[in-house]
Amino acid sequence: MSAAVAALVLTFLSAIPAAAQPVENADLPVMFDARERLPRPDLSNLARVRVVTTVDFPPFSFLDQTGRLTGFHVDFIREICAELKIEAKCQIQAMPFADLEPTLEKAGAEVVLAGVAVTPDLRAKFSFSRPYLLLPARFAVGSKIGLTGHASVALSGRPVGVVAGTVHEAMLKGFFPKVQAQPFETPEAMLDALKQGNVDAVFADGLRLPFWVASEASGGCCALFDGPYMSQRYLGEGLSAMFRHNDVLMPVAFDSAVAALSRNGRLQEIYQRYFPNGLY
Repeated sequence: MSAAVAALVLTFLSAIPAAAQPVENADLPVMFDARERLPRPDLSNLARVRVVTTVDFPPFSFLDQTGRLTGFHVDFIREICAELKIEAKCQIQAMPFADLEPTLEKAGAEVVLAGVAVTPDLRAKFSFSRPYLLLPARFAVGSKIGLTGHASVALSGRPVGVVAGTVHEAMLKGFFPKVQAQPFETPEAMLDALKQGNVDAVFADGLRLPFWVASEASGGCCALFDGPYMSQRYLGEGLSAMFRHNDVLMPVAFDSAVAALSRNGRLQEIYQRYFPNGLY
């Protein structure tokens, strides 16, 4: 694991209390209609279900301090296999991100669960589940500023840091044209500017920002503010599982299992385990 990924893993781990308690805004948005009953295909003839993921996408999949593969996706797929009653057939394998697509194409796996961004080109080659998690954008502000209300008003005319050339920069300028967008070359430079008080707020990935705010790295300087903000145009459709195009069973079974986990609260439990500070 690279030094950068290792540092990110430690940031996530340090931001999760040993006995993490859910916070008020930690509820996972319901992605499935509670009244909808999706078909559950017969999987008894499947020889195996191999799920491939990566080791460098914390908190979704990463090696913990003991070298064990863990994360949201790892627990998530285990719950799905249990719900489908195919635990004995389920295998989880980690590999480099670049190897995921060719492994699936060559039938070396049945499912890719690794935060793959759904694009028209990929849809032409693979099948996808329904989204099971949306990744929002969030603001963090300096705690001493004492802002209240909606960000569009509270941050009007104020300097707001954002990483240059990212979808978050485009989204900030599109959604909040009255803020003074201050671009930075790297996330580290942007967060340091917020910590030092050189900008009043930052606008960034709602996955990593809450962990940074809650971690020792922030020094208690800042707090999440308003939001979350969703946008399919800027942030995509959300996280989905990817399957081979000719697989007519697993996409349907996966959606059915996720709907059941959403209704019985197990998906919420896994979410709170890895996102105690909340995405939303």
